[in-house]
Amino acid sequence: MRNLTPATITQAFADYARNAPSARTRELLVSLAGHLHAFVRDNRLTEAEWNSAIDALTRAVGFTDNKRNEYILFSDLLGVSSLVDMVNAAGKGTPSSVLGPFHIENAPELPNGGDLWKGQVGEPLVVTGKVVDDKGDPARGTLLALWQNAGNGLYAQQDSNQHPTNYHARLGVAVDGSFAFSTVRPIAYKVPDDGPAGDMLRALGRDAWRPAHLHMIVQAPGRKPLITEFFPDDDKFLDRDAVFGVRAGLVLPFKRVADRAALPANLAARDTLPMPVWTATINLALPPL
Repeated sequence: MRNLTPATITQAFADYARNAPSARTRELLVSLAGHLHAFVRDNRLTEAEWNSAIDALTRAVGFTDNKRNEYILFSDLLGVSSLVDMVNAAGKGTPSSVLGPFHIENAPELPNGGDLWKGQVGEPLVVTGKVVDDKGDPARGTLLALWQNAGNGLYAQQDSNQHPTNYHARLGVAVDGSFAFSTVRPIAYKVPDDGPAGDMLRALGRDAWRPAHLHMIVQAPGRKPLITEFFPDDDKFLDRDAVFGVRAGLVLPFKRVADRAALPANLAARDTLPMPVWTATINLALPPL
């Protein structure tokens, strides 16, 4: 197309893509280009500003490996990961949230009532709960994938002193849908901010902090997995989570319990946990099929 102008280049891009093999791919990329073109026009973007953006993406390559992905971090910090989660959420049942970068497939199995804490650094936490389906019946056969950071604030993948699967587990619920396990109370931590994504945070005057949370994937037979996370209600970063993962329905009271007899009878560490301990109740409702 000849004689392009700022007003016609977006339509020209769409016209050039008229023979795309996939209609959905064309729809997405034409829309993306249109939004980018509008961004440039609306803000009268300078060449120096655009080159700075290209430079940030180029530098992100050097921070990306099998343990860290700077592009996912950009997606998280821009709120895109969370927005994709929200627009695809079921709308019923326990809210979903972002996956995060530290999930491990096929983590070790943990018996119902098992212990993840094992006397490590940090305050022990006893988690109990129940999983029900959309009719309120026990969700038999459900498997919970669990992971979190350790008492020093680091995930196993970030800390060579931890076992590679420390605080990662798969737990099967009981026939009545109930589950229990002991772990460490998670603590707030900063997302990596030593790369270009961190530069973006500083340019915006933003925090790099995430509130403390427990990750969980709920895998019930015949249903789409529910990816979610749970937050203590006393965390000071709840209202400025760097990755926008907090949902009102995922904020829970963490309470102190001093009576050992009040702990679940099937808890493996019931007789050895130092009292008092923190406790949290997580009741999960699966969305409709």
